[in-house]
Amino acid sequence: MSQARHDNAAESLGMLRDLDRDRYLACLLSPADRREALAALYAFAAELARVRDVVHEPLPGEIRLQYWRDLLDGKAHGETQANPVATALMAAVETHHLPRAPLLAMIDARLFDLYDDPIESRGMLEGYAGETASALIQLASLVLDPRAAAGHAQAAGHAGIAQAIAGLILLMPIHRRRGQVYLPVELLTSVGLDRESFLRIDKDPRLDAAIEAFAGLGREHLQKAREAGRPPAGLMPAYLPATLAEPVLIKASRLGGRILSTDIRPGQLRRQIRMVSALAMRRL
Repeated sequence: MSQARHDNAAESLGMLRDLDRDRYLACLLSPADRREALAALYAFAAELARVRDVVHEPLPGEIRLQYWRDLLDGKAHGETQANPVATALMAAVETHHLPRAPLLAMIDARLFDLYDDPIESRGMLEGYAGETASALIQLASLVLDPRAAAGHAQAAGHAGIAQAIAGLILLMPIHRRRGQVYLPVELLTSVGLDRESFLRIDKDPRLDAAIEAFAGLGREHLQKAREAGRPPAGLMPAYLPATLAEPVLIKASRLGGRILSTDIRPGQLRRQIRMVSALAMRRL
């Protein structure tokens, strides 16, 4: 590995440590010769996920996303070398022959985060989760073992949706302050709420019911991922972040609206132990 490439890989891993500690640990638990590419993929996903956090208006966010789209389309404007994550991402794409279509779809999915439009249906939510979290598991699987990856796409799809829902539950207090609602409108309607009332109420049985149903959807997908079969040992590192979803989903089901004022994320040590155990036992 050239010194420049080594430096870019190290910087991607360092950025990941700061922005997504769980995927950072998943990288460290992965084979050393795959770690560089996984860190690049995860750092890229972290960059997309935080766009709403670093812009105040949608247009600057769209410009940031367009940078990544141009990069993958081969239309970069000479600034790639100044961005170690971009350089590492393109190296991973070339080295592991990764398809660009799911990376571009991931960028397009993140456009939704820039606005406060509602998610109308369960299908729309699953599509968003599939193009973000599920796609990332599938891409990581291609890095780890391309031959085995295709046979476990169903497990990756369901595991990613469960992981995405757990993540949205953890971010729900922030999203509510922004006026963002990721619970499908059809789910809210089923418990007697709409977008505006969901954002307004705090202590209400309908809020409890909505969050319980949302967490239940995540648990349903987690169960389907398990029913799809355990991933082989070579693919298991790609699933490690998703193994953290279940405690969040269980606690949200139990607490309902209280998750808005209670930190339900397990401590870092517990998360680390859970991932190490999942890796050893090949358990989602």
